[in-house]
Amino acid sequence: MSVLYVPSTNLVGRGCLQELAPFIEELGFKKALVVTDEFLNQSGIVSKVTAQLAKVDVDFIIYDQVKPNPTTKNVHDGVDIFKQEQCDFIVSVGGGSPQDAAKGIGLVVTNGGDVRSFEGVNQTEKKAVPTVAVNTTAGTSAEYTINYVITDEEREVKMVMVDKNSLVAVSVNDPELMVDKPKELTAATGMDALTHAIEAIVTPGAYKITDATALAAVETIFEYLPRAVANGHDLEAREQMAYVMFLAGLAFNNAGLGYVHAMAHQLGGVYDLPHGVCNAMLLPIVERENAKRDPKKFPAIAKAIGLDIAGKSEAECADAVIDAITQLSKQVGIPTKLSELGVDKVDLDKLAENSMKDACAPGNPFTPTKEEVINMFKEIL
Repeated sequence: MSVLYVPSTNLVGRGCLQELAPFIEELGFKKALVVTDEFLNQSGIVSKVTAQLAKVDVDFIIYDQVKPNPTTKNVHDGVDIFKQEQCDFIVSVGGGSPQDAAKGIGLVVTNGGDVRSFEGVNQTEKKAVPTVAVNTTAGTSAEYTINYVITDEEREVKMVMVDKNSLVAVSVNDPELMVDKPKELTAATGMDALTHAIEAIVTPGAYKITDATALAAVETIFEYLPRAVANGHDLEAREQMAYVMFLAGLAFNNAGLGYVHAMAHQLGGVYDLPHGVCNAMLLPIVERENAKRDPKKFPAIAKAIGLDIAGKSEAECADAVIDAITQLSKQVGIPTKLSELGVDKVDLDKLAENSMKDACAPGNPFTPTKEEVINMFKEIL
């Protein structure tokens, strides 16, 4: 049996934010905790969202202290404000960080306890506080999925939670909220979406529906991500990347991920690095190792990219796919080494050990040894 997890209502496309107010009114709540970050609040993005609340006389309080890699403190501070202000639902505004923080807040409010106890798969009993998730970047799919990631500052670990109780009530992806995002963020989040799609294809948990959406995402990313990076005001490219998030999110939300994410989580948790950049750097390295053991999915990926696969073996298709990923990363300006991100020394033992414990690790087509994980990390030093 397959179970497809997806929010019940999803608004996607240019101007869809302006259609949000009736959906909020339909929920019947009175006061929202708006979870976001300082930049989005100060830039005026948040006010565009709260204007929709005002249309239907819904009160709100803004919590804008979410960090780029949200922490346990962010979650519990948000819980305190939610309770103090007597809120009854959440509106999350931002990319993956505010979305993840909002999920953690919503689950702690209803289940109690410490968010650290939710690490792993389906560790809660009650559904999270109903959430309206307004996304502002094209890549993480956090607004669609049952996954969220919170950094435990004490252990320097990114805790991965996969929890059906975290699914939001309404998701909103309006490309008009994404046009002013910098090239670097556009590239990183776009490559994050590509990683979601490709990992969802090669994982043993994949099936026909997830393959179909993931392959469509791959095709669209290769066509439109370079355009979105080159010109952030290219609304057609922005809109197509917004649809990509839905496709890739639906795929990995239901098929799973693998060692690209397992390893990237550790780099983010220990060195506070951008998640999408870490994924992009690791993607060709991990997939090269995956293809050595199980290349059968790579001809379909090559075809989606638009590569000529006539007469090519599965291994040759895999080589072509990995080369295409590498070239796309280079085209959109993704670094290739950690030193370019200011990290010169790493604890390879710690990174490898924590990668092997990560919730995404079991979804990989093969289980690497600790030495093999270390060797993969070494390629980006």
